Amino acid sequence: MDKKEKIKKLLEMQKKFIELDRAGVEPEEYFAPKEGSSLSNFRKDYRDTAMEVVDLAHKEKGSKK
Repeated sequence: MDKKEKIKKLLEMQKKFIELDRAGVEPEEYFAPKEGSSLSNFRKDYRDTAMEVVDLAHKEKGSKK
């Protein structure tokens, strides 16, 4: 997956979270979701994808984090 695809994934995840928030998702569901729920790996997946984008950006610019 290239950088543009990763950014698109992040934006889709943000949109999904906004929809859940508006639907009244409870903080417990987000921070301590039950296994198998739609949020069970959401935070980890978002964080990992975001860090991959950061790493790619640093690589493109030749900078270090």
